[in-house]
Amino acid sequence: MSEQPTVPSRLVFRIPTITVLAALLFAICATPVAFGAPGLAVVYVIPIAAIAWVLRVRTVADAEGLTVRQVVGSRKLAWDSLKGLRLTGKGAVRAVLDDEREVALPSVRVRHLPALSLVSGGRLADPTVAPEAEDTPEDVAPDAVDNPETGSRAAE
Repeated sequence: MSEQPTVPSRLVFRIPTITVLAALLFAICATPVAFGAPGLAVVYVIPIAAIAWVLRVRTVADAEGLTVRQVVGSRKLAWDSLKGLRLTGKGAVRAVLDDEREVALPSVRVRHLPALSLVSGGRLADPTVAPEAEDTPEDVAPDAVDNPETGSRAAE
């Protein structure tokens, strides 16, 4: 008896909110510098920007498509407008649109692709599933080579 996987209706990929703690610690450590001279209070812009980035930036996947939120603005991508996904060398994922433009998907990594495939309803292929094995050609006998590493046959 095989159990069907439950398909979530929505997935949210974002930076862990515990990262806000690092920005707050930076603000605490920057306090002596901020009050050291007039105008140095500008140093508080760094943790405020970091907190805004952590709380705002995300990728949401649902049945309609992807919603990419940046610090300023957001963009909806319908599943039908996607040609595919491109993986970068650093493990990030970019959506390739029909017109060959690419949109970065914040916080989406290669390990998330099976989940994206489930939420998309199969519109995106799951790269972790092996393709169906094709029939072996009839002109090649399966026992033609006994040792595939050396390519030699056993003595008959």
